[in-house]
Amino acid sequence: MTSRLTRRQRRRVSQGIQYAVFVAALVLIGFQADWGRLQNQFAQKDIAEELFPDIITIALRNTVVYTLSGFLFGLLLGLIIALMRLSSVAPYRWVASVYIEIFRGLPALLIFIFVGVAVPLAFPGTQIPGGVYGQVALGLGLVAAAYMAETIRAGIQAVPKGQMEAARSLGFSHARAMVSVIIPQAFRIVIPPLTNELVLLFKDSSLVLFLGVTLNERELTKFGRDLASQTANSTPILVAGLCYLLVTVPLSFVVRRLEASAEKAK
Repeated sequence: MTSRLTRRQRRRVSQGIQYAVFVAALVLIGFQADWGRLQNQFAQKDIAEELFPDIITIALRNTVVYTLSGFLFGLLLGLIIALMRLSSVAPYRWVASVYIEIFRGLPALLIFIFVGVAVPLAFPGTQIPGGVYGQVALGLGLVAAAYMAETIRAGIQAVPKGQMEAARSLGFSHARAMVSVIIPQAFRIVIPPLTNELVLLFKDSSLVLFLGVTLNERELTKFGRDLASQTANSTPILVAGLCYLLVTVPLSFVVRRLEASAEKAK
Protein backbone atom coordinates (compact mmCIF):
# COMPACT_ATOMS: atom_id res chain seq x y z
CA MET A 1 0.00 0.00 0.00
CA THR A 2 2.92 2.30 0.76
CA SER A 3 4.12 1.92 -2.81
CA ARG A 4 0.83 3.42 -4.05
CA LEU A 5 1.41 6.66 -2.15
CA THR A 6 2.61 9.65 -4.09
CA ARG A 7 5.87 11.37 -3.25
CA ARG A 8 4.03 14.20 -1.49
CA GLN A 9 1.99 11.74 0.55
CA ARG A 10 5.09 9.80 1.58
CA ARG A 11 6.70 13.06 2.67
CA ARG A 12 3.66 13.96 4.77
CA VAL A 13 3.64 10.54 6.39
CA SER A 14 7.35 10.86 7.18
CA GLN A 15 6.83 14.31 8.68
CA GLY A 16 3.88 13.05 10.73
CA ILE A 17 5.98 10.24 12.18
CA GLN A 18 8.78 12.66 13.06
CA TYR A 19 6.35 15.04 14.77
CA ALA A 20 4.81 12.16 16.70
CA VAL A 21 8.22 10.96 17.90
CA PHE A 22 9.13 14.52 18.91
CA VAL A 23 5.90 14.99 20.89
CA ALA A 24 6.29 11.58 22.53
CA ALA A 25 9.85 12.46 23.60
CA LEU A 26 8.64 15.75 25.12
CA VAL A 27 5.85 13.99 27.00
CA LEU A 28 8.27 11.36 28.28
CA ILE A 29 10.74 14.00 29.48
CA GLY A 30 7.89 15.95 31.06
CA PHE A 31 6.73 12.95 33.10
CA GLN A 32 10.26 11.98 34.11
CA ALA A 33 11.36 15.46 35.30
CA ASP A 34 10.97 16.45 38.94
CA TRP A 35 9.23 19.79 38.39
CA GLY A 36 8.92 20.46 42.11
CA ARG A 37 12.67 20.38 42.69
CA LEU A 38 13.29 22.43 39.55
CA GLN A 39 10.86 25.10 40.68
CA ASN A 40 12.36 25.17 44.16
CA GLN A 41 15.88 25.60 42.77
CA PHE A 42 15.30 27.84 39.74
CA ALA A 43 11.97 29.64 40.15
CA GLN A 44 11.72 31.24 43.56
CA LYS A 45 9.58 34.35 43.11
CA ASP A 46 10.81 36.13 46.24
CA ILE A 47 14.45 35.70 45.22
CA ALA A 48 13.73 36.84 41.68
CA GLU A 49 12.05 40.00 42.96
CA GLU A 50 15.10 40.87 45.05
CA LEU A 51 17.25 41.02 41.90
CA PHE A 52 15.43 44.07 40.59
CA PRO A 53 16.22 46.76 39.72
CA ASP A 54 19.98 46.03 40.03
CA ILE A 55 19.96 43.25 37.44
CA ILE A 56 18.70 45.81 34.92
CA THR A 57 20.37 49.04 36.03
CA ILE A 58 23.78 47.44 36.72
CA ALA A 59 24.15 43.97 35.17
CA LEU A 60 22.19 44.38 31.93
CA ARG A 61 23.43 47.95 31.45
CA ASN A 62 27.07 46.87 31.83
CA THR A 63 26.52 43.93 29.47
CA VAL A 64 25.16 46.27 26.80
CA VAL A 65 28.00 48.77 27.32
CA TYR A 66 30.65 46.03 27.16
CA THR A 67 29.09 44.60 24.01
CA LEU A 68 28.76 47.90 22.16
CA SER A 69 32.27 49.06 23.07
CA GLY A 70 33.76 45.75 21.92
CA PHE A 71 31.67 45.80 18.75
CA LEU A 72 32.69 49.35 17.78
CA PHE A 73 36.37 48.69 18.45
CA GLY A 74 36.20 45.40 16.58
CA LEU A 75 34.39 47.03 13.66
CA LEU A 76 37.03 49.74 13.29
CA LEU A 77 39.92 47.30 13.65
CA GLY A 78 38.19 44.79 11.38
CA LEU A 79 37.82 47.40 8.64
CA ILE A 80 41.52 48.23 8.86
CA ILE A 81 42.48 44.54 8.75
CA ALA A 82 40.14 43.93 5.80
CA LEU A 83 41.71 46.78 3.82
CA MET A 84 45.16 45.45 4.67
CA ARG A 85 44.04 42.01 3.49
CA LEU A 86 43.05 43.50 0.14
CA SER A 87 46.13 45.72 -0.15
CA SER A 88 48.57 45.37 -3.03
CA VAL A 89 51.40 45.70 -0.49
CA ALA A 90 52.46 42.16 0.43
CA PRO A 91 53.57 42.85 4.06
CA TYR A 92 50.15 44.34 4.83
CA ARG A 93 48.46 41.20 3.51
CA TRP A 94 50.81 38.98 5.53
CA VAL A 95 50.18 40.87 8.77
CA ALA A 96 46.41 40.82 8.21
CA SER A 97 46.40 37.10 7.40
CA VAL A 98 48.47 36.21 10.47
CA TYR A 99 46.21 38.32 12.70
CA ILE A 100 43.06 36.71 11.36
CA GLU A 101 44.38 33.17 11.70
CA ILE A 102 45.64 33.73 15.25
CA PHE A 103 42.61 35.50 16.71
CA ARG A 104 40.09 33.24 14.98
CA GLY A 105 41.96 30.19 16.24
CA LEU A 106 42.29 31.22 19.90
CA PRO A 107 39.40 30.87 22.37
CA ALA A 108 38.00 34.22 23.53
CA LEU A 109 38.79 33.22 27.13
CA LEU A 110 42.52 33.13 26.38
CA ILE A 111 42.31 36.58 24.79
CA PHE A 112 40.71 37.95 27.96
CA ILE A 113 43.39 36.36 30.12
CA PHE A 114 46.02 37.86 27.82
CA VAL A 115 44.45 41.32 28.11
CA GLY A 116 43.96 41.11 31.87
CA VAL A 117 47.27 39.46 32.82
CA ALA A 118 49.85 39.48 30.04
CA VAL A 119 49.47 43.10 28.95
CA PRO A 120 50.11 44.58 32.45
CA LEU A 121 53.11 42.25 32.87
CA ALA A 122 54.54 43.14 29.46
CA PHE A 123 54.09 46.89 29.94
CA PRO A 124 54.59 47.66 33.68
CA GLY A 125 53.07 50.89 34.85
CA THR A 126 50.76 51.24 31.85
CA GLN A 127 46.99 50.97 32.11
CA ILE A 128 44.42 50.40 29.42
CA PRO A 129 42.22 53.53 29.24
CA GLY A 130 38.80 53.03 30.76
CA GLY A 131 39.81 50.40 33.30
CA VAL A 132 37.69 47.27 33.07
CA TYR A 133 35.55 48.84 30.36
CA GLY A 134 38.64 49.46 28.25
CA GLN A 135 39.92 45.92 28.88
CA VAL A 136 36.60 44.45 27.81
CA ALA A 137 36.46 46.61 24.68
CA LEU A 138 39.98 45.48 23.81
CA GLY A 139 39.34 41.81 24.55
CA LEU A 140 36.03 41.57 22.72
CA GLY A 141 37.26 43.83 19.92
CA LEU A 142 40.37 41.76 19.22
CA VAL A 143 38.29 38.62 18.85
CA ALA A 144 35.49 40.27 16.86
CA ALA A 145 37.87 42.09 14.51
CA ALA A 146 39.25 38.83 13.11
CA TYR A 147 35.76 37.68 12.08
CA MET A 148 34.55 41.11 11.00
CA ALA A 149 37.63 41.60 8.82
CA GLU A 150 36.76 38.57 6.72
CA THR A 151 33.11 39.60 6.59
CA ILE A 152 33.97 43.14 5.48
CA ARG A 153 36.51 41.84 2.96
CA ALA A 154 33.86 39.61 1.43
CA GLY A 155 31.47 42.56 1.32
CA ILE A 156 34.02 44.77 -0.46
CA GLN A 157 34.74 42.05 -3.01
CA ALA A 158 30.99 41.60 -3.56
CA VAL A 159 30.61 45.18 -4.77
CA PRO A 160 30.63 45.14 -8.60
CA LYS A 161 33.99 46.19 -10.03
CA GLY A 162 32.18 48.63 -12.28
CA GLN A 163 31.51 50.80 -9.22
CA MET A 164 35.22 51.44 -8.74
CA GLU A 165 35.73 52.02 -12.45
CA ALA A 166 32.85 54.50 -12.55
CA ALA A 167 34.22 56.38 -9.54
CA ARG A 168 37.70 56.56 -11.03
CA SER A 169 36.27 57.82 -14.32
CA LEU A 170 34.69 60.69 -12.39
CA GLY A 171 38.10 61.73 -11.11
CA PHE A 172 38.01 60.01 -7.70
CA SER A 173 41.29 58.74 -6.32
CA HIS A 174 41.40 55.06 -5.33
CA ALA A 175 41.26 55.95 -1.61
CA ARG A 176 38.37 58.37 -2.04
CA ALA A 177 36.47 55.88 -4.19
CA MET A 178 36.89 53.23 -1.49
CA VAL A 179 35.68 55.56 1.28
CA SER A 180 32.85 57.24 -0.63
CA VAL A 181 31.59 54.48 -2.93
CA ILE A 182 32.84 50.96 -2.22
CA ILE A 183 32.89 50.73 1.59
CA PRO A 184 29.34 52.15 2.09
CA GLN A 185 27.97 49.60 -0.39
CA ALA A 186 29.98 46.83 1.24
CA PHE A 187 28.53 47.64 4.65
CA ARG A 188 25.00 47.46 3.30
CA ILE A 189 25.81 43.97 2.05
CA VAL A 190 27.33 42.73 5.32
CA ILE A 191 24.80 44.23 7.77
CA PRO A 192 23.18 40.80 8.49
CA PRO A 193 26.44 38.98 9.44
CA LEU A 194 27.65 42.00 11.41
CA THR A 195 24.39 42.01 13.37
CA ASN A 196 24.87 38.31 14.03
CA GLU A 197 28.38 39.09 15.32
CA LEU A 198 26.80 41.60 17.72
CA VAL A 199 24.63 38.79 19.12
CA LEU A 200 27.70 36.60 19.64
CA LEU A 201 29.58 39.43 21.35
CA PHE A 202 26.64 40.01 23.69
CA LYS A 203 27.02 36.44 24.92
CA ASP A 204 30.84 36.56 24.97
CA SER A 205 30.67 39.55 27.31
CA SER A 206 30.12 36.99 30.08
CA LEU A 207 33.90 36.40 30.00
CA VAL A 208 34.31 39.71 31.84
CA LEU A 209 34.14 37.78 35.11
CA PHE A 210 37.74 36.60 34.49
CA LEU A 211 39.01 40.20 34.65
CA GLY A 212 38.07 40.74 38.29
CA VAL A 213 35.30 43.33 38.33
CA THR A 214 33.79 45.39 41.15
CA LEU A 215 30.15 45.15 42.21
CA ASN A 216 29.16 48.03 39.95
CA GLU A 217 31.07 46.57 36.97
CA ARG A 218 29.42 43.16 36.99
CA GLU A 219 27.63 41.92 33.87
CA LEU A 220 24.71 39.49 33.79
CA THR A 221 26.60 36.21 34.24
CA LYS A 222 28.78 37.50 37.09
CA PHE A 223 25.77 39.12 38.73
CA GLY A 224 23.74 35.91 38.50
CA ARG A 225 26.56 33.74 39.85
CA ASP A 226 27.23 36.06 42.78
CA LEU A 227 23.58 36.22 43.80
CA ALA A 228 23.18 32.46 43.34
CA SER A 229 26.04 31.92 45.77
CA GLN A 230 24.58 34.37 48.28
CA THR A 231 21.09 32.88 48.19
CA ALA A 232 22.17 29.23 47.71
CA ASN A 233 19.62 29.11 44.91
CA SER A 234 19.88 29.12 41.10
CA THR A 235 16.99 31.51 40.48
CA PRO A 236 19.37 34.47 39.81
CA ILE A 237 21.07 32.45 37.06
CA LEU A 238 17.72 31.74 35.41
CA VAL A 239 16.71 35.41 35.59
CA ALA A 240 20.10 36.42 34.13
CA GLY A 241 19.52 33.97 31.29
CA LEU A 242 16.12 35.51 30.60
CA CYS A 243 17.76 38.94 30.44
CA TYR A 244 20.14 37.61 27.78
CA LEU A 245 17.17 36.31 25.80
CA LEU A 246 15.47 39.69 26.20
CA VAL A 247 18.20 41.13 23.96
CA THR A 248 19.39 38.22 21.81
CA VAL A 249 15.97 37.00 20.62
CA PRO A 250 14.93 40.39 19.10
CA LEU A 251 18.41 40.78 17.60
CA SER A 252 18.23 37.30 16.08
CA PHE A 253 14.84 38.21 14.62
CA VAL A 254 16.37 41.34 13.11
CA VAL A 255 19.18 39.23 11.60
CA ARG A 256 16.67 36.88 9.96
CA ARG A 257 14.69 39.79 8.54
CA LEU A 258 17.83 41.44 7.19
CA GLU A 259 18.98 38.18 5.60
CA ALA A 260 15.55 37.70 4.03
CA SER A 261 15.61 41.25 2.68
CA ALA A 262 19.10 40.69 1.26
CA GLU A 263 17.93 37.51 -0.49
CA LYS A 264 14.95 39.32 -2.01
CA ALA A 265 17.24 42.13 -3.21
CA LYS A 266 19.26 39.57 -5.16
